[in-house]
Amino acid sequence: MRIAFHAPLKPPDNPVPSGDRQIARLLIAALRHAGHQVDVASQLRTREPAGNSQTQADLLDMGKQEVARLLALYKTAPPDLWFTYHLYYKAPDLIGPSVCRALGIPYVVAEASHAGKRMQGPWAIFAETALQAIIQAGAVIALNRADMDGLGGLVVPERLHHLHPFIRGRVRPGRRKHAAGPVRLLAIGMMRGGDKLQSYRALARAVRGLRASDWHLTIVGGGPMSRRIRAAFQPVRERVTWTGTMPPSHLGRIIADHDLMVWPAVNEAFGMALVEACCHGLPIVAGRVGGVPDVVAHAETGILVPPENDHALRQAIASMIRNPQQRQRLGSAAWRRASRLHGFDGATRRIDRIIRNVTGASCGS
Repeated sequence: MRIAFHAPLKPPDNPVPSGDRQIARLLIAALRHAGHQVDVASQLRTREPAGNSQTQADLLDMGKQEVARLLALYKTAPPDLWFTYHLYYKAPDLIGPSVCRALGIPYVVAEASHAGKRMQGPWAIFAETALQAIIQAGAVIALNRADMDGLGGLVVPERLHHLHPFIRGRVRPGRRKHAAGPVRLLAIGMMRGGDKLQSYRALARAVRGLRASDWHLTIVGGGPMSRRIRAAFQPVRERVTWTGTMPPSHLGRIIADHDLMVWPAVNEAFGMALVEACCHGLPIVAGRVGGVPDVVAHAETGILVPPENDHALRQAIASMIRNPQQRQRLGSAAWRRASRLHGFDGATRRIDRIIRNVTGASCGS
């Protein structure tokens, strides 16, 4: 079928790397792998982080203009389905619901969230818009299981689906070297403000207090906060290697050369880097936040610590440094679990079943 795809938070061809852009691209790839024709319907970004009423009004007007443009474009050849990825009160879908109502086609959303407390205040209009889109959807796909509680009161069970985040390519264990030397720790994350900056600062505080001497940390990522983040690690600068931003195609090789992923995951939805690590059999120490426990099974594939608890994070890292047998056991279990849950082919089949059920087509058609 022909699918119109829209990502209001960040278009899939945005030049700035991010987990959000990566997931949008993966969803498009999965839909195409299932045999569907997928076109990005609009480049309109609706994210409004400041709660500015005038900016929101301007975006609403731009959304109306996009709806008019698309209805003219689709007049003779409408899509069979509209698929929106990632909408919430700061970045609602201002296009898809109106287009779908006008054309009489199904509307599907992936990674939608609802925050009832935002129905009042500076984002009230955007929150209501996001809410109405969720209610209209023929299917809502949650990649973060933590979102399902908020969605459960809005979406009937048969329309609400959970999809484990996934990667493209083979899920396979890394070939770790076991030569003598320091335990190789790995952290991957964009260097931007807000939660990412707080995660890096928490990690810096944790490793600065490590008593163990046999470790070295590689940090993969770049961005506007790189100088501040480097400064946080200054006391242990001789133990840190900085790679800068790396393309996703290189991450598997980087992960395979390390022994343990460490990430505080401050306010993380689930963390695509954590998914990548599991798929390559790397054990993880991370914060127990949001959907992270759905990716990292505590004491089975990694160690989860209370959020924003520097002491617990430090203790967990130190324990894993001292215990190579535990790292081996958790890493092997991570790969086995990822093989079941995070593979591309399995995700493709599940997404295809969901959208075909919405359109009323059989999976074999």
